[in-house]
Amino acid sequence: MTDLPADHLQDETAETTTVRRVQRKTAPIVPAQNIAGRALVLVIAIMTFLSCLTFGAVTLVRDTASVWENQISREATIQIKPADGLDMEAALAQASQIASEFPGVKGTKIIDRDATARLLEPWLGSGLNIDELPVPRLIIVTIDEASPPDFAAMRAAITPKIPTAALDDHRTWVDRLVAMAHTTVTIGIAVLVLMLSATVLTVVFATRGAMAGNGHIIEVLHFVGAEARFIAREFRWHFLVTGMKGAAAGGALAIVVFIVFSWWSSRNMATPQADQATALFGNFAIGSAGYFGVGLMVLVIGVLTAATSHATVVAYLSDIDVRQPEG
Repeated sequence: MTDLPADHLQDETAETTTVRRVQRKTAPIVPAQNIAGRALVLVIAIMTFLSCLTFGAVTLVRDTASVWENQISREATIQIKPADGLDMEAALAQASQIASEFPGVKGTKIIDRDATARLLEPWLGSGLNIDELPVPRLIIVTIDEASPPDFAAMRAAITPKIPTAALDDHRTWVDRLVAMAHTTVTIGIAVLVLMLSATVLTVVFATRGAMAGNGHIIEVLHFVGAEARFIAREFRWHFLVTGMKGAAAGGALAIVVFIVFSWWSSRNMATPQADQATALFGNFAIGSAGYFGVGLMVLVIGVLTAATSHATVVAYLSDIDVRQPEG
């Protein structure tokens, strides 16, 4: 009868020892989420949010510049200013006829009075009577992109018959806007690179901080034979999870901002000011390519976080190997 409790006690002790060994075996090298870890998630979320906003702005400006460049090759404008004794309607019809006869012109369209008044409404208000003001009238000339007309010859044919007419192919104006857009895109890419660099440096400092708190454990593991890639894998997985949490939060918030801004702009497109903004920047929607880029940005930042921590750990262990003989 006295043997049973002893055996039972031995079994319980062995079981407790086994559990402790398993717990020690499964205990992570990198500490669980703490205040510093949560702060790192927040920093990565903020950097991702700003990076996604920058990427969305760059996408919007780039797409708008592409639209402007395409419009250069599709349309030109004939502007006729009013003058004493000039029959505006007859002059519009004559200029339209002359332009339509040139090779490379697909068609012409005279902007009527109502459309002209709508174009001037943002500056002169509604209810405008254009007959009471010296308002120029416009003709839109649609041209063949593959074989554009000779604009110099068209000007030479129109100007003698209608002295107040002027042909504008918009190239100078649009070229300046496109150059400005390309400059903006370049600046945006530079800002994006700086943000990613700041994220990398933040992860480096966070990794070194985590290693400093567990330096004695890491050194013991390394000296008893634990491979550097095993230790680096533990840190890489920890920071991959941390980076993905922060990047996903920042990317999701950026997508919400894009959706809300696109919805808000679409709700305010009924005003003349919105028409002008749409003509310059479209409908402020980044499109499917932009949302795909945001998702790719989240993935890149998560992977970059893991890769940065891996490289930092390997460099730290290499430094230990270099200093070991000196000890």
